[in-house]
Amino acid sequence: MANFLTRLASWWSPRAGLRLALELGEGGRWDRAFPLLARAAAAGLADAQYRVGRCYLEGSGVPFSATEATRWLKEAAAQGFVAAQALLATVYLRGLALEDGIAAETLTRPLGGHAAEGHATPDFTQARLWAERAAAAGSADGQALLAYILTSGPEEGRDLEAGHEWYRRAAAAGSPQGRLGLALALLRGTPSEADFREAAEQLAAAAAAGLPGAHYLLGEMHDRGDGVVRDPAKAVAFYRAAAEKGVRPAQARLGLALLEGRGVAKAVQEGESWLRRAALAGDAEAAAVVGDLYARGGELPPNYAEAALWFRRAAEAGHRTAARMLGLMHLTGAGTARDPQEAARWFRHSAEAGDTQSKAELATLVRQGAAGPEESLLTREWFEEAALAGDLVAAFNFGVCLAEGVGIERDDRLAAQWMRRAADGVANAQYWYGRMLIEGRGVDPNPGEGATWLTRAAEAGMVEAQVALAELLVGGGAGRQDHPAALAWFRRAAEHGHVGAMFAIGAMLGGGHDVPMDRTEAALWYRRAAERGHGHAQMMLGRYLARGLAGRRDAREARHWLERAVAQGITDATDDLNHLPPAEAEPAPRRAGQSA
Repeated sequence: MANFLTRLASWWSPRAGLRLALELGEGGRWDRAFPLLARAAAAGLADAQYRVGRCYLEGSGVPFSATEATRWLKEAAAQGFVAAQALLATVYLRGLALEDGIAAETLTRPLGGHAAEGHATPDFTQARLWAERAAAAGSADGQALLAYILTSGPEEGRDLEAGHEWYRRAAAAGSPQGRLGLALALLRGTPSEADFREAAEQLAAAAAAGLPGAHYLLGEMHDRGDGVVRDPAKAVAFYRAAAEKGVRPAQARLGLALLEGRGVAKAVQEGESWLRRAALAGDAEAAAVVGDLYARGGELPPNYAEAALWFRRAAEAGHRTAARMLGLMHLTGAGTARDPQEAARWFRHSAEAGDTQSKAELATLVRQGAAGPEESLLTREWFEEAALAGDLVAAFNFGVCLAEGVGIERDDRLAAQWMRRAADGVANAQYWYGRMLIEGRGVDPNPGEGATWLTRAAEAGMVEAQVALAELLVGGGAGRQDHPAALAWFRRAAEHGHVGAMFAIGAMLGGGHDVPMDRTEAALWYRRAAERGHGHAQMMLGRYLARGLAGRRDAREARHWLERAVAQGITDATDDLNHLPPAEAEPAPRRAGQSA
């Protein structure tokens, strides 16, 4: 009978209706509670208007509607209902007031936290208006909101000192958001040890209240030992707590810790899973790490196609190293279609973001003619700008652009000037400038000076310069002929794998040069070059074997090398093949147990 009378009273008494609605709501019966709340709100009860606004925001007993929520919260706030003022400030700050399409969960995300924000546009003017009213009335939540607006809102409305004071008042009143905001304020700039300690205390209280952003920041502080004793295991525990609540940077930090076994047992698969979650949430660095994980292999099998997908995700988010790696994959065809122009495009993106290695990769493609006109022009502009600023490597590259007409009209004279400037410190430029002097390209011919620059580049370890200098000394093009010195330079280049130098050593030791003849060693060098595909070395090795010039005659092997030389278009080897005796029959294979 009492319940019946209560329900009956609720229909003619708005206050009684509100009490009954709250009872029903506590029992989870919002479908029955909302009509009573709406009746009480229409009667002008501020607390009922506030509750109706919350129902629309939370979708409790009624479909979500930010517009209706804003309307009812404004009614309550205008009557001085402090909780409505604070909540209304949050609605404006989240940009929900005119955005019915935004999920209600946006409202619960921490201000200044590390969770992804909604896509709405905040209304800082209205948010500040209502936050100031709530803060002045003593609302801890309103104080925290006002502090956030004053410290992180539009530049023209900021007041850091006042914002910090409001954060401190909110924290003193027990607001978790106030504690988190105060900690962030203390950590800005160059915190003192006392600032670190106080921030750690405030974050611990905010974390105990369940704010995931506080868990993440505590993880960072324990990782570095800021204001607390450094403890990687505790850091991982805080990262995990934040990661499980969707904090993207915490997911990435937890993933890295698991990959490296830092503060936790190493678990590559689980680490990759957390990094993948962070990457899917938009963390470019996490995506790049996942890409690298699959590209280099190790505890996880290499998967270049998977690596390319993650590098692309990171590169599209502006990660410059990932963009360079994606360019390299397109260049080599690893995990994706081989496409030099696509490679050039990603190298350009990476280089524009400041990656110097990508500039070099792009310059190489441009010189090879594998990049488009836009990349050629941009590369030349980069090198010219840096060269004018005094960068000698850039001066060399700009000289190459001028010498080869890359992104600019070819100009040998100007190219030679830039090569001369770069030659004071760049071995490649010394080589180029030496060749230009010898050839008279862009400068008056001066073989002697050219040889001097080639010598500097050769002594710096540039293999191409060593070979060019040796060839110059063999032919006497620098005004002097010095075969022993030439042989020494060929040997240095051959030690670094230069196949042409290997062949040249064989030719010099084979006779006809001003060095002791040694056909046995000559045959060894011919063989080294022949095995690396040098056609003329294959022909010479075939001749040596056919004629026994190094002491051993072997017509069958001679035929093998001469045929390989002919297959490469070395027509002189054809006569040698024709003079070989008929191929000998292969010896019959021995049976098991048969003696030699």
